[in-house]
Amino acid sequence: MVLAPMAGITNTAFRRLCREHGGGLFVSEMITSRALVERTPESMRLIKHHPSEKIRSIQLYGVDPRTIFDAVRMLVEEDRADHIDLNFGCPVPKVTRKGGGAALPWKSELFEAIVQSAVKAAGDVPVSVKMRKGIDSDHLTFIDAGKAARDAGVVAVALHGRTAEDYYSGQADWNAIAELRRALPDVQVLGNGDIWSGRDAVAMMKQTGVDGVVVGRGCLGRPWLFADLERSIMAFLAGSELAEDQYSMPSLKEVADAFYRHAELLTEFFEEENRACRDIRKHVAWYFKGYPVGGDFRAALAMASSLEEIRNLLDTLDSSVGYPGDEAEGPRGRLGSVKSCSLPQNWLASRELSAEHRDQLELAELSVSGG
Repeated sequence: MVLAPMAGITNTAFRRLCREHGGGLFVSEMITSRALVERTPESMRLIKHHPSEKIRSIQLYGVDPRTIFDAVRMLVEEDRADHIDLNFGCPVPKVTRKGGGAALPWKSELFEAIVQSAVKAAGDVPVSVKMRKGIDSDHLTFIDAGKAARDAGVVAVALHGRTAEDYYSGQADWNAIAELRRALPDVQVLGNGDIWSGRDAVAMMKQTGVDGVVVGRGCLGRPWLFADLERSIMAFLAGSELAEDQYSMPSLKEVADAFYRHAELLTEFFEEENRACRDIRKHVAWYFKGYPVGGDFRAALAMASSLEEIRNLLDTLDSSVGYPGDEAEGPRGRLGSVKSCSLPQNWLASRELSAEHRDQLELAELSVSGG
């Protein structure tokens, strides 16, 4: 069970909250390798872990093998990480239009060089990669990239069953995940995409044969999902089936308590109460999806500027309201439709990296958030 890196979401506060509900590997939000090498204040803040985080997992984004090497070496030599994940799955236009993220595995030699550099610099610290199927249905890279990553020495390959063009639309292609599992019998393969419940996780494992699941949007406003994942997967591995009533979903009071705990942890993370209250505003709709709290309450909570104000608003909720069922379930976070992937000009003309494209990649890390 892996918490997928999500920019602006999977900071120390959210990771701690998820860990309080269930087990798993909880990965940091994406951090750019160049910013880390340059020790920008934001990147140094993002790589910090709370003492309770026994496995310090950091995701790096990079487009240059040497910079990736230096960033990983820094993390290892300064004992700042126990696991490093490499991002090759970001579909955001400002990343792909310069050749980064989900666009990068198309340049096969560059992809291989980056992964090899990371593994070499990491030494005994395990390295994994997270990627998408490819750029679009005509330019799939996941099998070649998976084999290259395995040969470079990674411990796991995680595949989001969508292309960059798919963005977050439609249904994730679990058949592609199963295909990668068959192609890589000698390395761990993790599946990502459309895991909204423990039963979804078990269904993916049954269909694809993966070693584990990566959960992103499914846990937005639902840190308790990791309890559901844990009990469902452990039961599956033990060869038993869970009855519907073996796990109680959260009441409105339990959701309110989790929301307040999140705000507390954000305050500790940012060391500024007002900033924490601003940051948690994006989580309001996710936490209370399907619960009968009303638009006025949601608006007021999104405007709160102190923990006391948040607590007072939450105390007005009816503590007798239980879990609303399907209304609280399903997709959340980014959705959208299929969109043409923004790429550097002539990017698809060859899988080799031209001098022109190398110059564009120099700019890629400068335009990416995450430190």
